[in-house]
Formats: sequence, structure tokens, C-alpha cells
Amino acid sequence: MKPTHLHPPGRCRMIDEVLSLIGDKWSIYVVVMLGQGKRRFSELKREVDGISQKMLTVTLRGLERDGYVTRTAYATIPPRVEYELTELGQDLLVPVRALGDWANRNESRVVGARIRYDARRAQAAE
Repeated sequence: MKPTHLHPPGRCRMIDEVLSLIGDKWSIYVVVMLGQGKRRFSELKREVDGISQKMLTVTLRGLERDGYVTRTAYATIPPRVEYELTELGQDLLVPVRALGDWANRNESRVVGARIRYDARRAQAAE
């Protein structure tokens, strides 16, 4: 059951769509990288460790479609394409960075909780 204060009637679908896109790990990585400035596709591919070319393409298209990223193609030989955050994308950086900061501050607490949980589970299994 979803809390009603997070999902007002009639808005659930859109909120779910937005959260699923920005909650995707690749989207977060790309937004953070673009938060440092414009990037070419090849630069993003190098900087976002582990992402495939296809997944990067899909991620960028989704971010562009939802208005977080702009794509600028230059008519050069070879063609050059750059991506950068829009104003909406820059605004998204605020909660993304806050969540990253929270994760860094609380890493040891999460690790400790996992250790305690695993110990209780192991003890209960005996």
C-alpha cells in the first residue's frame, strides 16, 4: 500500500514514472556526471563505469524525453553530439546530491545494521 501523502489521487502514475526513471542507477550516474558540465557520448561512456553503449543510449533518451537533458548535434565531420543538464536537470541534482551525501554519512550505520541482521538470521537458523 502506498502512502497517500506521497501519491495524491490521480497523480500516482506520473509520480511512479518519474521516480522509476530517476531511481534508475544509470540515470543517477549520468545526471551526476552531467552536473559537472557538458559531455560527449564517448566521455559519458568512459566515466559511467560498467554501462553498455545501448544502456547509455536508452538512459540519455529517457532523460532527454523527460526534460532533464538536452542533446545538441553539431554538423561536423565526424558528427559531434553533446549532452548537458537542463534547468530541470540541474534542479534534480539537489535531491540526488542530498541522497548521495546521506548515503556517505550513513554507510557505517547501514553496514552495522546488515551485520546485526545477518547475525540474528544465522543464530535463528541454528
